[in-house]
Amino acid sequence: MPKARRSRRTLTTLVILVLLSLSVITLDQSGRTHSIASGVKSIASDVFSPLRSGVNAILDPIGNFFAGAVNYGSLEQENRKLQATIGRLRQEQSSRTFDARQLAELQKLLAVERLPYLQGLPTMMAETVSTGTSNFAATIRIDKGRAQGVALNDPVVGAGGLVGQIVESNHTTSVVRLVTDGQSRIGVTFGHSAQATVAGQGSGNPMTAELVAPGTKVTRGELMFTNGLAGAEYPPGIPVASVSSVRTGSESGQLSIVVKPLADLSTLAYVVVVQWSPTP
Repeated sequence: MPKARRSRRTLTTLVILVLLSLSVITLDQSGRTHSIASGVKSIASDVFSPLRSGVNAILDPIGNFFAGAVNYGSLEQENRKLQATIGRLRQEQSSRTFDARQLAELQKLLAVERLPYLQGLPTMMAETVSTGTSNFAATIRIDKGRAQGVALNDPVVGAGGLVGQIVESNHTTSVVRLVTDGQSRIGVTFGHSAQATVAGQGSGNPMTAELVAPGTKVTRGELMFTNGLAGAEYPPGIPVASVSSVRTGSESGQLSIVVKPLADLSTLAYVVVVQWSPTP
């Protein structure tokens, strides 16, 4: 019974509010009793203000979230554009640095072709197209072959000195065995006509000077050159290596000599092939 009474009371209140609203609208449109309408509007504003504040408290964060989501997408897009620009600028800088390095190497090679140790021998500049390295091997492939006059056993030099030797000559490409290759053996001379054989130990490993006569004076930093002896595979006088360390072995004063190549094998974008055949 109390429940039915509350329902009737609620319905009565709702009807009164609707009638009151219609009256306010009628009065407001007629232009009369403006002050009464204003008063009623003020009362309505006071009544509904807490409700509107509550609704705004709920809806404002939702609106801010969607606005933030839209702005976040815009920021992400701008960030991607900035990253792309930075990447492009870095690539251009790297390209300029690479071009400058290649130009410097070419200038050095042009000077190499005029060095006295080549003795006016015909030479040919070639570009490295690939490298092949392992624990024991060290080779490069160049863009010149038989069609351009490259032959087996032709010496190959670079800025600083001897790079290696042609071990495979195809129609338009050739393979160069570097001085650091495990199969590389080069007869050299140093000091006062001392002789030795410089042997490669594989890419990244130090080379050694072998077959040095006991008692031979060897100093750190000493330079070694191709000896050009009869039957040698290289013309005389090409710089090969410098002495890194010297140690006397325990047996018969045998020397243990570690050397490093004078040619910069880490930057072999270009090399010079020397068209030379050994003297029988």
